[in-house]
Amino acid sequence: MSLEVIILAAGKGTRMCSTLPKVLHKIASKTMLGHVIDSARRLKPQKIHVVIGHGAEQVKELFTADDIHFVLQEQQLGTGHAVAAAIPFVESEKVLILYGDVPLIETNTLESLIKFIQPLFLGLLTVNLANPTGYGRIIRNEQGSVIAIVEQKDATEQQKQIKEGNTGILALSTEPLKKWLAKLSNQNAQGEYYLTDIIAMAVNDGFTIATTQPETEMEVQGANDRVQLAQLERYYQLKLAQILMKKGVTLLDPSRFDLRGEVEVGSDIEIDINVILEGKVVIEDGVTIGANCIIKNTTLKEGVIVKPNSHIEGAILEEESDAGPFARIRPGTILHRKAHVGNFVELKNTSLGEYSKVGHLTYLGDTEVGSYCNIGAGTITCNYDGVNKYKTVLGDEVFIGSNNSLVAPVVIGDAATTAAGSTITKDVAPNSLAIGRARQIQKDDWQKPKKN
Repeated sequence: MSLEVIILAAGKGTRMCSTLPKVLHKIASKTMLGHVIDSARRLKPQKIHVVIGHGAEQVKELFTADDIHFVLQEQQLGTGHAVAAAIPFVESEKVLILYGDVPLIETNTLESLIKFIQPLFLGLLTVNLANPTGYGRIIRNEQGSVIAIVEQKDATEQQKQIKEGNTGILALSTEPLKKWLAKLSNQNAQGEYYLTDIIAMAVNDGFTIATTQPETEMEVQGANDRVQLAQLERYYQLKLAQILMKKGVTLLDPSRFDLRGEVEVGSDIEIDINVILEGKVVIEDGVTIGANCIIKNTTLKEGVIVKPNSHIEGAILEEESDAGPFARIRPGTILHRKAHVGNFVELKNTSLGEYSKVGHLTYLGDTEVGSYCNIGAGTITCNYDGVNKYKTVLGDEVFIGSNNSLVAPVVIGDAATTAAGSTITKDVAPNSLAIGRARQIQKDDWQKPKKN
């Protein structure tokens, strides 16, 4: 039988104190709703129905896709009301109900739950909590069978002592769900249509409520404010860190590591504290990353060393190259084998050849550097005239003196040298020395300016 998923994502999230819809707040740089949709997609459903309300246009703009169908809940009158808004669009025999602010739900947990969708069975995800305050309580009879769910505000003092809470996540057949939704009432403490009321209806109709639980409480923890959001972030990051460590990565302090995207790793990798990986990152065998580095959409090949406080984005660092400390490597840059970038160097759209060195205090933009070159301190490529950008090309074994300005477009031939303090505006022939200094003038007995 085919499956469709309903995700409830209409709430404002008042306790977030934000103009952003609650489900668009992020865990590991991905929206909470994005996490839920990804988990749902792994089940290969026929359709995913997202119930939206507050900030509906913002949500639709981010998640428009062929497999997503949006349902507008103009008034937020409870979970039952939200599901009722979506159910007319469900054509499959099975339906799974999820929540856009419960981001860490695991696909394997959901797979276990949907196995319960059988004639006269309903799958319910529950969780045992040390402090169940705020959760609906699972009511069982003397035989241990679930007979109802009572919300916190409607629970008696005795019922509030129950530790088993309702996650709200359900898996069931579509036709009986439609029948039960039509019978919901808002005669309760909150004046809302509770989805949980269908449990008692199902029991009355002879259904068995089959329950399963997640591996951890945090998997079904919702984020209603920024404190809970931060708790989920740290839990999720530690989980990602543990996965990497099991693959052969040494994290000097797993609690001070953030992965905000996807990473492919080899073995014998060492990552120091406060490193952030963003986007798509590939880290091959034997790479070392120093403290306080940010690495985004980058490939670090075997034996690369990234020294502390470096920012690298959209780059490729080939075998045994190194960068930093305090290096900034921007998109389009390639450090070829054994290339070296030192402190306070910025490269953008630059190819640095094998064994070439840019030691310190330098900017190279739109530059092609050959092999075995040395770029002196304080060198810049003047690649932008205010409208257009131009390229600087250095051959092999070029030596650039300190404090040079290379005004693009310019080509410096193999084994050429430029003198310290030069401004190079014309091509330099191979094996030559170029000096581009202004004539030095001396004024004797010159009076320094005085303060007015």
